Amino acid sequence: MALSMLISVLITFLVIILVLYLVQRLPLDARTRQIAQIIVIIIGIISLLKYLAVF
Repeated sequence: MALSMLISVLITFLVIILVLYLVQRLPLDARTRQIAQIIVIIIGIISLLKYLAVF
């Protein structure tokens, strides 16, 4: 049980980092890029909290 939870958390963390990297590569202005990064981080934190059974 703990191993599958750890794997899920690691995969989620890697996906968050990948999406943040892809957002950084988009041809957007700085303000829009910052808003997109904040949204990705918030969704990622909520997803990680779901895996840790907080929600």
